[in-house]
Amino acid sequence: MRILLIDDHALFRIGLRELLERRGLDVLDAVGDCEEGIRLVLEKQPDVVLLDMRMPQMTGLEVLQTLREQGQQMPIVILTTSRVENDVIASLQCGAQGYLLKDMEPDELIRSLNEIVAGQTVVASELTMVLAKAVSGREQVKAESAMDQLTPREKEILCLLAEGQSNKVIARNLGISDGTVKLHVKAILRKLDVHSRVEAAVIAVEQRFCKGDGSGSDQG
Repeated sequence: MRILLIDDHALFRIGLRELLERRGLDVLDAVGDCEEGIRLVLEKQPDVVLLDMRMPQMTGLEVLQTLREQGQQMPIVILTTSRVENDVIASLQCGAQGYLLKDMEPDELIRSLNEIVAGQTVVASELTMVLAKAVSGREQVKAESAMDQLTPREKEILCLLAEGQSNKVIARNLGISDGTVKLHVKAILRKLDVHSRVEAAVIAVEQRFCKGDGSGSDQG
């Protein structure tokens, strides 16, 4: 495994390089200057890049974005002290394949790097709950926002879908044609960004969107 390290803390950078080399890993270079680091990545094409988050010239995210914009596809790992939720999410969204902490055990670091080079995305175990909570919260907000896009008729039909009613039954209950129901269902799926009426119904139930009162089923 050929590694390139970009970190402005000299003691950490030198110590980590020594540790990795003692474990038989090939550290191509370890630099504290971000622009030099970017140049070395382009020139040496390492198997994996280890990148600090907080640096004076550029942030780790800016280096990450620069490398991705220049077409670099190798795994890039944020190695930091930051446990901030937004840092974790932003790093993964910008294309990091790993988010690891500087105080992790050496064996765990090596194992994580091997998994990342093998194609996995790895987040430090201490941050798993932070990540899960963040993703869950964002999905909740996304679903609520999507619900707001539905028209009153679409909301009515979604609640009937959640009750398990077929298009034919919905059409009869609402006094409209099957074709009109199909068009409404298609619009609902698109706005909720799902692929089936079952998924739409699940979202409605999870969001307690219909309040369990079957509203709309007896309206015409």
